[in-house]
Amino acid sequence: MTIAQFKPLDGFVHRSADEMIERSAAFFEDMKKRRTIRDFSDAPVPRDVIENAILTAGRAPSGANKQPWHFAVITDPAVKSRLRVAAEAEEREFYAGRASDQWLKDLEPFGTDAHKPFLEKAPYLIAVFRQSYGIDEETGEHKHNYYVHESVGIACGFLLTALHQAGLATLTHTPSPMGFLNEICERPKNERPIMLIVTGYPAAGVQVPVIDKKPLEEISSWI
Repeated sequence: MTIAQFKPLDGFVHRSADEMIERSAAFFEDMKKRRTIRDFSDAPVPRDVIENAILTAGRAPSGANKQPWHFAVITDPAVKSRLRVAAEAEEREFYAGRASDQWLKDLEPFGTDAHKPFLEKAPYLIAVFRQSYGIDEETGEHKHNYYVHESVGIACGFLLTALHQAGLATLTHTPSPMGFLNEICERPKNERPIMLIVTGYPAAGVQVPVIDKKPLEEISSWI
């Protein structure tokens, strides 16, 4: 077993209580502006922005630092068109009977259906894969990954936040099942897609639903 090397923590900034409160409040106010959208502009976005956001996602904590994720970025119009066809096929099955009546009722206020034009319009689609296990590059042997769902979920949160902070809008799209993404993105069988993150600029005049978020007292407890 290789023993990890350690070094002194650097880069950590100790802030006063007032500064922490101010910064946390400012961050909260900014994140309140983050909204899921379904109408995107096709205006180009610098690739560097997406790369930096993915690098940020890659800094997420993970079980035993296995980093069990992969982000496949799709920009090719032909590939996006192919992906849309596959995703809409699954969505039609979903709305035609795969989803429960209650699920469909809960979706009604948002006006969603099997039609997903944003999969071709938005400049970037980021397919997020979780790696159920790693593969040794030399021997081909399987390597254990730990807390895979939790680790990839945190990384997705980092990614969505980084994209918002950069000035982009996002949509998390989860057609189910999503096995077609392995073929389209040419990913190995040890990886499973968990979501598509659609990102770009909002279309002009885009509308978002009027919704409320649960208050602090409902989402937290203090013991």
